[in-house]
Amino acid sequence: MDALARWRILRLHVEDDIPLATLVRETGIGLRTLQRWNHDYAVAGIDGLKPSARADAGTRRTDPDLVAFVEQLGLTKPRPGMTALHRLAMAEADRIGCARPSYSTVRSILHRLDPALVTLALDGPAAYRDRHELVFRRRPRAYK
Repeated sequence: MDALARWRILRLHVEDDIPLATLVRETGIGLRTLQRWNHDYAVAGIDGLKPSARADAGTRRTDPDLVAFVEQLGLTKPRPGMTALHRLAMAEADRIGCARPSYSTVRSILHRLDPALVTLALDGPAAYRDRHELVFRRRPRAYK
């Protein structure tokens, strides 16, 4: 939601004196959110209502050793199931003393692995050549 859309909602409280509790019921936006918007508007005007980007956007907060552990497990043959990987990752997190990863964190780590690397590790070099080689090679047929 951009600053203008936030202002359209907050304007009802600022200019028309409609209580925030009424706006909560009518818009479905939480009371604390409306209070924060009201404070931001009082401090900086409509510019204060602009959504701000997270400072840690795009970075992973999971311990790098745990990420490496999950990636290593994801490249082993046979690859364990996702639930088993999550259980193993939680046990490893307890062992090294870091925060336990959620199921979705383990899943996102595995989905960020390079598909070519996964193919090479799990299916072998022949499957890698067939799926990811840049040059298509034709093998000559034997004529009788």
